[in-house]
Amino acid sequence: MKLYYSPGACSLASHIALKETGLPFEAVKVDGRAKKAANGEDYWQVTAKGYVPALRLDDGQVLTEGTAILPYVADLKPELGLAPAAGTLERYRVHEWLGYINSEVHKGFGPFFTPGISDELKAAAKTNLGKRFSFVQQALEGREFLVGGHFTVADAYLFTVFGWTRIVGIDLGEWPVLKAWHAKVAQRPAVQAAMRAEGLIK
Repeated sequence: MKLYYSPGACSLASHIALKETGLPFEAVKVDGRAKKAANGEDYWQVTAKGYVPALRLDDGQVLTEGTAILPYVADLKPELGLAPAAGTLERYRVHEWLGYINSEVHKGFGPFFTPGISDELKAAAKTNLGKRFSFVQQALEGREFLVGGHFTVADAYLFTVFGWTRIVGIDLGEWPVLKAWHAKVAQRPAVQAAMRAEGLIK
């Protein structure tokens, strides 16, 4: 397998999931602006969408969208519980969280990364994100992870997007449960390995 990623982008979640499985894969860095992969590939030829992540499977097919890649990777090593078994309610809870993180939290950061956006729109985005953060904090109260009491790919995705708070100037300390959860997940060996591979930590 070959994972195409940009350092610290949403593709970090897929990188973490792959590290959690322990399966062999190649990580290929992508320059998001130039659409060039570090191995010389034209990224537009990898995926016409032009953004990360993309996962090239062993048979040559390319899977895109983190919310599809994450459960796919989890199912490669089902015994690890990175996603609960198909057909169980807990499995749908993981998909429920993946959908919420994708549409409400991930997308909520968009204005901060859009050139020319006014300070007023950024302030509104921060307010909206705060409401989402409060919802997630309430869900995590008294829980170690989002679903089923153990780490899943939903946690990998949430960890990734929460990491952007330091880039855009949001103090996660306003949500102490989230801050403590994020710090705990950051210590997982697979998380450390993925972040180190992307040059995010030494």
